[in-house]
Amino acid sequence: MTTLAEQIYEETKNLAEPLAREVLDFIGFLKYRKDRASAPAPSSQPLEADADWAEFEKLAGAWEGKFHREDCYDRPILR
Repeated sequence: MTTLAEQIYEETKNLAEPLAREVLDFIGFLKYRKDRASAPAPSSQPLEADADWAEFEKLAGAWEGKFHREDCYDRPILR
């Protein structure tokens, strides 16, 4: 009686290299999928980048109405 690993080896040892690479790639995918399924669920805490973005959004309107782009071009150095 042969093991499953031996059967897989026998089936793949005579494959052309491109097909053997596909098999190896598929094995990598299966391992990745298994690892993802057993990984703990992501935390519900916000990421550091999200916290930074929240700070930006809080201050985003601070200059609202105090800055007029057109006024910047009305300077002698720009004429």
